[in-house]
Amino acid sequence: MSTGSPQENPVVPRNANECEFDIVSLGEVMLRLDPGESRIRTARRFDVWEGGGEYNVARGLSRCFGKRAGVVTALADNEVGHLIENMILAGGVNTSLVTWKPFDGVGRVVRNGLNFTERGFGVRGAVGVSDRGTTAISQLAPEEVDWDDLFGRRGVRWFHTGGIFAALSETSARTARVAMETAKRYGTIVSYDLNYRPSLWKSIGGVEKAREVNRELAQFVDVMIGNEEDFTASLGFDVDGVDANLSKLDTSAFERMIGRVSSEYKNFKVIATTLRQVRTATLNDWAAVGWSRESGFVRSVQRPNLEILDRVGGGDSFASGLVYGLLEGKGLQTAIEYGAAHGALAMTTPGDTSMATLAEVERLVSGGSARVQR
Repeated sequence: MSTGSPQENPVVPRNANECEFDIVSLGEVMLRLDPGESRIRTARRFDVWEGGGEYNVARGLSRCFGKRAGVVTALADNEVGHLIENMILAGGVNTSLVTWKPFDGVGRVVRNGLNFTERGFGVRGAVGVSDRGTTAISQLAPEEVDWDDLFGRRGVRWFHTGGIFAALSETSARTARVAMETAKRYGTIVSYDLNYRPSLWKSIGGVEKAREVNRELAQFVDVMIGNEEDFTASLGFDVDGVDANLSKLDTSAFERMIGRVSSEYKNFKVIATTLRQVRTATLNDWAAVGWSRESGFVRSVQRPNLEILDRVGGGDSFASGLVYGLLEGKGLQTAIEYGAAHGALAMTTPGDTSMATLAEVERLVSGGSARVQR
């Protein structure tokens, strides 16, 4: 492992003055239906949020960190699609990159994705039920977006996508590849969250297909994000003791895995992950770790017994804090601290997306407490 300074910046984004966007994400934006303290099967009313693994990162960078964000996605042109659009706009994310697909009146051909999610409590874990077949974004072909215009004329400093989007269809995987290749050609930093979801892959080839797709896309990645299951399932890096050690926030197995991953993928400039030990659905130990060739291995402050209201989106908020730190040139150690703090705060509020402020994140990074702010 390298022993360089953790404050050396491992990536060099494009100049902000040359770019219209600080961050653009590629992925599905679904409508989340939240039964609150109830169960999906017994609910009579739902709160409604927007969310999606890749989108949440751009949204966090906009609302919490004040960055110019956009999302490449597709929506069915109906009232539900425009509800999602309004939520994206409320999140401060540019919608000029949305592709609108004609609605057939029923949803046989194209529709918008729905995600029913229970938060969980105590011994009852969180539960997600996706309803996202034939969605508009799964049909977005590479040629439907002018990638040269986006990354060239308009300019993007950072591009983010991940394994959830790539799993939606064969077309999605091709679209991700073209987008990532083009971003690299224009000097845009590319991050990718492996985000392995067995339910998305099981009907299209399972873990073998996940590895095929993700290993192909990994060659275009600068900043790779994922937990131990992601690296094992999506990239095929089996390391003895990884599951057992990482679940206890022991980073020795992660360091062994990083050695193998970084040796095979020399294009990875940063590798990062959250570390979570689930004691109950509402009580987790929480930390984050990262690696770069310049900085070596760094670790955030550990937060044992972190109380959680809604864990969904915690990893995405970690990613947005990490990206913010690297965009600002703060070095990997500080970027990991921003990511871990932002993820922790995001899990104290309902919904997939962050409601935290930059001041709250910086207070937590600096060792602040939960005392009342008056």
